[in-house]
Amino acid sequence: MIDLLYELMKNSKRSDRELARVVHVSQPTITRMRKSLEKNEYVREYTVMPAFEKLGFEILAFNFVTAPVALKGNADVQVWIEKNPSVVFGGSGEGLNGKTLLMVSLHRSFTEFSGFTGSLRSAVGPAATVESYLVSISKGVVKHFSLKQLEKG
Repeated sequence: MIDLLYELMKNSKRSDRELARVVHVSQPTITRMRKSLEKNEYVREYTVMPAFEKLGFEILAFNFVTAPVALKGNADVQVWIEKNPSVVFGGSGEGLNGKTLLMVSLHRSFTEFSGFTGSLRSAVGPAATVESYLVSISKGVVKHFSLKQLEKG
């Protein structure tokens, strides 16, 4: 089943028949395996990885938050992250001089990013600090985000 998952990461548009040939099982087996992967939440969604710069996005931001421990379980902050359309990933963790939260966000302009950080600072409160690392996605990208080359271990 894991072989199928890795093949789906390479190209989820392929038919079950084509996947069956690659994984060396029957097409009905692939269909059952795919449904099982979805039911057991190994597959969160099927989506496209667009060329964000062609859609008008200019900035990919890695936003690091240092906050009191109480922020980790703060439901209001979690809801803000989940509902914010600019946030493509959010997770709590530790490291980098006490950072407790990371959010990756996409923005069409620096003005939009500034509004985002103002809203983020309001959401996390005055006791938190926010630091961001900005990447211009129209210039200087060495490798675009992709799961195609992820190897199974």
